[in-house]
Amino acid sequence: MTLWVKILLSVISVAAAFFGGFIVLFMVAFGGAGEFYQVLVPICVVTILLFILAQIWGWSKPKNRLIAVTAILGVVLLSVAGFESYKAYDNSFDKVNEQGVNLEQYAPFKDNTKAVSLDEPSTLRLASYIPKVDGATALYPLYSAFVQATFSQEEYHKYPWFVTCSNTIYAYDKLINGETDVIFVAAPSKEQLKKAQDKGVALKLTPIGREAFVFFVNVKNPVNNLSTDDIQKIYSGKADNWQEFGGKNAGIRAFQRPENSGSQTMLKKIMGDTPLMIPPKEDVVAGMGGIIKQVSAYKNYDNAVGYSFLYFASEMVKDNKIKLLSIGGVAPARENVANKTYPYSAEFYAVTAGTKNENVQKLIDWILSGQGQYIVEKTGYTPLQ
Repeated sequence: MTLWVKILLSVISVAAAFFGGFIVLFMVAFGGAGEFYQVLVPICVVTILLFILAQIWGWSKPKNRLIAVTAILGVVLLSVAGFESYKAYDNSFDKVNEQGVNLEQYAPFKDNTKAVSLDEPSTLRLASYIPKVDGATALYPLYSAFVQATFSQEEYHKYPWFVTCSNTIYAYDKLINGETDVIFVAAPSKEQLKKAQDKGVALKLTPIGREAFVFFVNVKNPVNNLSTDDIQKIYSGKADNWQEFGGKNAGIRAFQRPENSGSQTMLKKIMGDTPLMIPPKEDVVAGMGGIIKQVSAYKNYDNAVGYSFLYFASEMVKDNKIKLLSIGGVAPARENVANKTYPYSAEFYAVTAGTKNENVQKLIDWILSGQGQYIVEKTGYTPLQ
């Protein structure tokens, strides 16, 4: 074989390898095969190309070339077998339900609804021009009960889409964009306040009750109490082992929620001036129910920590595989929220943005009345008084 023939064959081999490798890599990447195979394909392509070039140029002895390529391909096959075995093991666990709760069971005017009712006729009845309401997932059982107590059932059934639960992030977006009249949520984040300001919208926040923000771990974790300083260390990444807090020698996996969700905004307030670490993408859970399921799941039992609101964690998603942590020695109990000894107690709000529906203010005034506050308490939250 002449030198020019070898060069020509080498050029063709390199071009074919790069073209074929690109096609395979494209199929792997867009076929959802994952990062493992996206790394494996180039390794295989380079290995095969080197073997072909060695054959063309006669590098080393044929026997040595065969041994080398066989060994490399053997390692590749073992890697694939190990990866697929781990993936099968990981998939054997129950999938996490991001929402974690069926909100339909709290829907107003529904047979056997879990939304609480008054023991007497409501002093407010909105028979027309009912407001468009939205809010946080954790507060849906509460504002569903408000709707059930004050809206005309006939009017509600005409416009059932007037009562939605988009979650905190989208509820604020809809309010700022003028798509809804009132939302029931935690306090807005800095980003949400800026978004309203940029649109020339003034948010009016009316406190209607109080709730505890809670941290939780798996029941098998021996840690029962953390301080604010402990939480800041964990969520800044300065502490990464439970042994530092009286637990086992196990790394800490600190789950977070998406930006501008009510619970993520609360976490940032607790962190204060301490920078919040940037978590891995898989440690940011979309739904509050999902973060509870992640912490309770068996494969996370020895190292996970998460956060939510008390009513959601203890009533809406009842999971006996998690336990709520005391903060500074104070348990997140209703009486400690009421007497304000639990440090992470915060008001939640009815938020408006200049709605022209006069019934909105009537509804808010009623929520602040004895009947409205009775529903706050009977649902499972802490009334203002």
